[in-house]
Amino acid sequence: MTRREMLVDTPHGEGRLVSDSARRPIATLLLSHGAGNGIETHDLEALALALPRNDVTVVRFEQPWRRAGRKVATAPPTLDAAFVAGANKLRTRSPLVVGGRSAGARSAARTARSLGAVGCLALAFPLHPPGRPEKTRLPELRGASVPTLVVQGERDSMGRPEAFPVDVEMAVVPSADHSFVVPKRGGLSQSDALEIVVESTLEWIVREVAGNGAGR
Repeated sequence: MTRREMLVDTPHGEGRLVSDSARRPIATLLLSHGAGNGIETHDLEALALALPRNDVTVVRFEQPWRRAGRKVATAPPTLDAAFVAGANKLRTRSPLVVGGRSAGARSAARTARSLGAVGCLALAFPLHPPGRPEKTRLPELRGASVPTLVVQGERDSMGRPEAFPVDVEMAVVPSADHSFVVPKRGGLSQSDALEIVVESTLEWIVREVAGNGAGR
């Protein structure tokens, strides 16, 4: 596994790509982070550590607002434009899967089709603002128009698994919240929770993306 970093000029400032490359990738997974954190969250780190060992290159995109030291993300259109700029810098021959956590998942879903992605990974998809289930973002998720996997915590305040339609492919992390944090005295350890995130993502990529011979 090889890690490389690249700075990216975007319409909204400087972004950064951090690539953990597989030797013979069956797919490349481009991930963006949430609206209040960066690419160092434990779920994104777990994917970057584990997937390249299983023939999936993982590239994490750090948004310009984060690099600029701001505490809160800029408007959704700026996130999309920066994410697209990052994707356009990639040089990969393997199928492209876009994704992210929370706000990053929304951005990936909104841009998947235009980027020619063959799949979309939505980690902790914020189906609605906390306590406002009537403000659904389901059309964004549907709009990806590519095979999509949602990985959702059982206690996610922005969309519990049962709030999603039954036809949405989903992996549930028991007892986990929006950050995939589980109670310390629960039946599932934190490492076990992250393993569910990694294993469900890998199984889905192998089955739905690489297994179908998809290409960019």
